[in-house]
Amino acid sequence: MVNTYVLYDETGEAVIVDAACYEPFEKQGLSDFIADAGLKVVRNIYTHCHIDHILGTGYVFQKYGVRPEYHKAGIPFFDQAKDIGFNFGYTLDEFPETLGYFEDGDQIRFGMCALQVLYTPGHADGSVCFYHPDDGFVITGDVLFKDTIGRTDLPTGDFEILRENIITKLFTLPDDTIVYPGHGPATTIGYEKENNEFIK
Repeated sequence: MVNTYVLYDETGEAVIVDAACYEPFEKQGLSDFIADAGLKVVRNIYTHCHIDHILGTGYVFQKYGVRPEYHKAGIPFFDQAKDIGFNFGYTLDEFPETLGYFEDGDQIRFGMCALQVLYTPGHADGSVCFYHPDDGFVITGDVLFKDTIGRTDLPTGDFEILRENIITKLFTLPDDTIVYPGHGPATTIGYEKENNEFIK
């Protein structure tokens, strides 16, 4: 129930966002889409490192040879992934070392595109959103959903920090910006500003 995104342009270079595939049919679905579209995976990036979002890290590395990238504050979650996964009944593929870390304001480049990194902790340390101003969308992970926000009762969660980051980093984007969250349907910044009761 995690949204994995594959972004690409006319060059065929692609980036995977939140490779959450675990079951064989999920892995097959991801690889079939990439093969059918004739894409070359060049980056594997994460909005945050909670276990449900990083389950496919080992598979993506085995299949495409691409190492993960995430915010440095997410290191503890990533380093403990095997133990955390075991507690939830997951047996994880071997995780590769990270390719590198990104920070607030960095550009994630692939093909002729660039995503802007917005550091937005509050749901978890290391949470980021990826904004593409030219196409008018933002991938928010578990920061902002349709009509709700990410939970803050997990380790490193903080409601006030999350709320402040949504207001200052996301609600300052154009109202027609499409929000692609980590779970559930898409929404828009304008809709959430008007209707999200958690940010009133």
